[in-house]
Amino acid sequence: MKAVTWHGKRDVRVETVPDPRIVSPTDAVIRVTSTGLCGSDLHLYEVLGPFMTEGDVLGHEPMGVVEEVGAEVTSLKAGDRVVVPFNISCGHCFMCEHGLQSQCETTQVTSQSKGAALFGYTRLYGQVPGGQAEYLRVPQAQYGPIKVPDGPPDDRFVYLSDVLPTAWQAVEYAEIPAGGSVAVFGLGPIGQMCARVALHKGAGLVIGIDLVSERLARAEAHGATVIDTRDHDNIGDAVRALTSGRGADSVIDAVGMEAHGAPAARITHNLVAALPKAVGALITEKAGIDRLSVLYAAIDSVRRGGTISLSGVYGGMIDPMPMMELFDKQIRLHMGQANVHRWVDEILPLLSGTDDPLGVDDFATHRLPLQEAPRAYEMFQKKLHGAQKVLLQPAG
Repeated sequence: MKAVTWHGKRDVRVETVPDPRIVSPTDAVIRVTSTGLCGSDLHLYEVLGPFMTEGDVLGHEPMGVVEEVGAEVTSLKAGDRVVVPFNISCGHCFMCEHGLQSQCETTQVTSQSKGAALFGYTRLYGQVPGGQAEYLRVPQAQYGPIKVPDGPPDDRFVYLSDVLPTAWQAVEYAEIPAGGSVAVFGLGPIGQMCARVALHKGAGLVIGIDLVSERLARAEAHGATVIDTRDHDNIGDAVRALTSGRGADSVIDAVGMEAHGAPAARITHNLVAALPKAVGALITEKAGIDRLSVLYAAIDSVRRGGTISLSGVYGGMIDPMPMMELFDKQIRLHMGQANVHRWVDEILPLLSGTDDPLGVDDFATHRLPLQEAPRAYEMFQKKLHGAQKVLLQPAG
């Protein structure tokens, strides 16, 4: 089959790799019909190379049609249409039963002291072949895949794999008061959906913050009040100007380690990426630093007694946290990988009707054949041609 494989920094290729097959009785194999390109994939494209192996199959936002199931998978059959959550979870362990599927004790990558295994995401999370491919082996298929109706286009459901539950959880974790305010830092796919979900769930003011004109325009068109960081020396002051001088009730950081405006950390990332792989991995895991400019701005922008929800991915181990300010302002922090299955029952009804309250039907800005994945990665990473969300579609 054809699949998108990693070969080094900014080097992804579409190659022929072995077809997946049933390995465990709880496996399924699906034929992928659509698969998303995620901001987290850019971490692999750019800074997390020390944890990758040449030829790793990328991608963690797939949906498709079941081709084959293992003997213990009784809830699915060949021909079922499914979305595959990015985290691999069993559904019956302590963590899964407590709604923490991203910490699944059955698939936890204990050798790396990490949570549940993820599709297509480094040896830290199990080095499981990903979904930017024509076919995908799905472990724990007795629980993981989400059956969706036949008929509507893939765009209606594919975001259940990651974007929708990640944004939904970010809004839940933000604890926005009814009619209250939330500032969303970063208007990539997750930030855009956070803004839409927050408005849907009753936020009175959603402030979208970014420095890309197309992203700002898109968020504004869907009801957000936007702040262009290029127009302000202090984002906290701009947020306070919109919130009676206090700051936002809640802040969502949908950026993470890829923040602009932290040149020292960027230089460090680039230097680490140039080191021998084993050395670079050790430095990143044990002594890494992130670009924390957005997190600092979030702390500045939230009101006293407010909540910051972190959905952006951070990877550093020695990041300097402003603990005095966090303590003085009595700020709550809530963060973590999305627990996809925890939110499906709330989200799926919004996708199953004739209306489209979250705007998923036109959420993708680009749909490209799988063969054009290298161009898609470059467009998304460089923010070219208005690329805000890219779906790759295998032939056939």
